[in-house]
Amino acid sequence: MGEVLVVYELDKAAATRASRRVPRGGERPVRRVHAAPAAPGTPAVTGPRTLCGKDTFAMETTGRKPSEHPESPWYPEEYASAVCPDCDAVMET
Repeated sequence: MGEVLVVYELDKAAATRASRRVPRGGERPVRRVHAAPAAPGTPAVTGPRTLCGKDTFAMETTGRKPSEHPESPWYPEEYASAVCPDCDAVMET
């Protein structure tokens, strides 16, 4: 597998409001944390689908690359309770 990026599936109600532009590190209405392969030739851009098959179009890219944090879980620890179990299973293999 090539480069993988972490993306946030936001709460639908919050995704339509201006509050979506919350600064990094602030409170975010994160529904689920997913892993998505990078688009071919552009390692900072997600491909069209997460590892569990969801469309990444409306998801927020976090800029986190699990390969840059090999000693840590692939997801940000503060969102451990929101990790997609399907993406997690793929990342564990």
